Amino acid sequence: MGLEIRYRGLTVTSEDLDSIRQLIADRPDLSRRALSAELCRVRGWVQANGSLRDMVARGLLLVLHRAGHIVLPEKKFSPPNNATRHRRPDQVPLLQWAPLAGPVTGLLPLDVRQVRRTPDEGLFDSFLETHHYLGYTRPVGEHLKYLIFAQGVPVACLSWSSAPRHIGVRDRFIGWRPDVRRRYVHLIAYNTRFLILPWGRVPHLASHILGTISRRISADWQQMYDHPLWFLETFVDPERFRGTCYRAANWIYLGLTTGRGKDDHTYTVNRSLKEVLGYPLARDFRKRLGVV
Repeated sequence: MGLEIRYRGLTVTSEDLDSIRQLIADRPDLSRRALSAELCRVRGWVQANGSLRDMVARGLLLVLHRAGHIVLPEKKFSPPNNATRHRRPDQVPLLQWAPLAGPVTGLLPLDVRQVRRTPDEGLFDSFLETHHYLGYTRPVGEHLKYLIFAQGVPVACLSWSSAPRHIGVRDRFIGWRPDVRRRYVHLIAYNTRFLILPWGRVPHLASHILGTISRRISADWQQMYDHPLWFLETFVDPERFRGTCYRAANWIYLGLTTGRGKDDHTYTVNRSLKEVLGYPLARDFRKRLGVV
């Protein structure tokens, strides 16, 4: 049986290793960064928007180098570590508004702002750091951030990121084979944070916000990343929450996670099981996600 190495959706065989070694030998002038970009061009490794999968290729080359399969050129430059360079946002405990009252209909229409790469992004981050029980975590990959206002008052924050590569109950619900999932998983977004601010706790506000976001997020994603979305998902910790607002907004219960995490190789439960809920953004979402 031939060698097969998998890394973040890429598969490398013995024949692929030979071609990578040949590329390194043919282009001794290339730095590690340039080598990963050239490998993407040669192999056609691109994102849905046409950009090279440069960071993924760079990580793959490093894995192969550390395993002794290839020998990379010496590093010419070590960029700063993003985890240390990007400090956590400031908390804003003194930034408060009077509690809103009355039915949600009295607050409409809501002002929904996508604040990624805008001056309001720092305020969004600070709200999460101050008021969300998990705090703020800097997203990785494609992501959007929404700050919602009612009558000029900020009342909620929602962040969305690229979906996990493999979730068993989700993949079975959609009907994905592994090869189809790898091609289409970028068309799903994952609701990583949902915060109703302390002064915005109005009945039915959360489910109304979910409905509002679901009607615009695909267009916003298309504008930011040059591809739409056809399915949304989230995880609910049943030891803390019931997921009532998602169910009220017609999200579908798909099942439980395995409790092993995305990089597990031991098949041993090492974290609490989460409920997986999903929301299709089109009637023919399965067809748009490659299921025929």
